[in-house]
Amino acid sequence: MNLSDIRKDFPLLNPQPGQKPVVYLDTACQSLRPLQVIEAVNKYYVDYSACSGRSMHKLAAAVTDQCDDARVAVAKFLGASRKEEIVFTRNTTEAINLVANSLDFKAGDTVLITGKEHNSNLIPWQMLVKKQGIVLKILQPKEDGTFDQAAFEQTMSQPVKLVSFGFSSNLDGVILPAEQIIKLAHKHGALVLLDAAQTAPHHKIDVRKLDVDFLALSGHKILGPSGTGCLYGKYKLLEKMSPFLVGGDTVASSTYDSCEFLPVPEKFEAGLQDYAGIIGLGAAVRYLQNIGFDFVQKQELLLNKVMTEGAKDISGLHLIGPADPALRGGIFTFYIDGVDSHRIAIMLDQMANVCVRSGQHCVHSWFNYHQIKGSVRASSYFYNSLDDAEIFIENLKKIRKVL
Repeated sequence: MNLSDIRKDFPLLNPQPGQKPVVYLDTACQSLRPLQVIEAVNKYYVDYSACSGRSMHKLAAAVTDQCDDARVAVAKFLGASRKEEIVFTRNTTEAINLVANSLDFKAGDTVLITGKEHNSNLIPWQMLVKKQGIVLKILQPKEDGTFDQAAFEQTMSQPVKLVSFGFSSNLDGVILPAEQIIKLAHKHGALVLLDAAQTAPHHKIDVRKLDVDFLALSGHKILGPSGTGCLYGKYKLLEKMSPFLVGGDTVASSTYDSCEFLPVPEKFEAGLQDYAGIIGLGAAVRYLQNIGFDFVQKQELLLNKVMTEGAKDISGLHLIGPADPALRGGIFTFYIDGVDSHRIAIMLDQMANVCVRSGQHCVHSWFNYHQIKGSVRASSYFYNSLDDAEIFIENLKKIRKVL
């Protein structure tokens, strides 16, 4: 793969004459989109802007076919055994909420999460604690942010209904040993849900090899349109689950007293869908498969090494997560003693057009637990260049001198 050719696919990385180049280091929040995805979305609105499955005309048939192709593409991308195991959602948050509200939870059932979960994999379970009386347990990581296997094994000695872990952390990039986790959880009779929002863009996932029960991802982090995502679920589990959102497009027939729900996945996809977004998501996973994860990971590690090494002599800088950049993927998160993280982000933007994330990254629980006000997160991807990493470090050092 040629990086300069890849960057041509991303309009934001190709400024017009006289414009300052953008150094986009905020992919963990939202990835950029290549022209191939943008064109797929536009094609829907220009060529067949109609509803899927509701009408008999050619335009509706074209939408139905394109959305079906996208479902097949996502199923292939994740290694699902059949396309019906892919439920389209608006994002990872909706996918996790679907599981939380559709699985048969009873009072006293235990859900186990880690201490670094995004709010999307924390708040739905907190709500079930209040509404249905489930028990929510928190498994803290080791001091360096890596997974505590021994503590997990000890926790699983007690009954657990669902293990719901972030496959990769949006805080520090640490990826969990998913195969070991799933094997042990199943041994103890627990189901497993993986939040793969931060994993799917960077690592090859094979849901059958993992034997995971549920897996959620977002389109906006994986080169796809915002407002798209999916839930993978084993078909036999999805069949047993009651739909979370109901109404149009979820039923085959209804009377004033009852209804007959459509089969999986339609019974979970209520109302008119984001057809353009779904088609764009299909284009996104095809594009990423063409890039290849070997290239993705090689580029991210190169840039993270440059950032990690360059930041060593910045006084008062504290890295969040393991010291080894190989364990953090494309994520470089830090805070500086006595310096507001938002101020650093604003200055990077104003001085050099460097886009990073600041604050608590939807992991407020972890920051509050550790009494840390916030941090700055630079997150790279395969379309970032070595220059991007060097510009970031160079300007971070300048900021440190004046703050």
